[in-house]
Amino acid sequence: MGVFRWGHHWDAIGDLEREVDRLLRSVNLTFQGIRFGRQYPAVNLYELEEEYILTAELPGVKAEDLDLSVANGLLTLRGSRQDPEHANEHVYRRLERPHGNWQRTLNVPDRVIEDAVRAELVNGVLKIHLPKAPAEKPRQISVAGG
Repeated sequence: MGVFRWGHHWDAIGDLEREVDRLLRSVNLTFQGIRFGRQYPAVNLYELEEEYILTAELPGVKAEDLDLSVANGLLTLRGSRQDPEHANEHVYRRLERPHGNWQRTLNVPDRVIEDAVRAELVNGVLKIHLPKAPAEKPRQISVAGG
């Protein structure tokens, strides 16, 4: 019959943790620290009384590297992040801010005046103003009697 000893039952978990760390280090070295994930920026969308505001963090992106369009209820953000200077001279140990071209298309909230949408890029934060269209009042329909 086996004897249970306090303190030794966690050894297997410690071994598993070390193996997972080793595996992750080997994957990290194989791909030179590239982190696979989304290539486009995450966005926040919130509502004010007169408009919706969409924000996206775009560190290192210039306004001339952005292309925004709105049509048929879809807002499309396109852009590119340039390689940092001297990037070819170094081997990345960690790369969490991917570079290259990206695109993201989002549904615009209902009742937005598409012709009045405007955007600004300040300190790496893109802010898109989506003004609300006035609510349509119900139209009364007269009924003719015969």
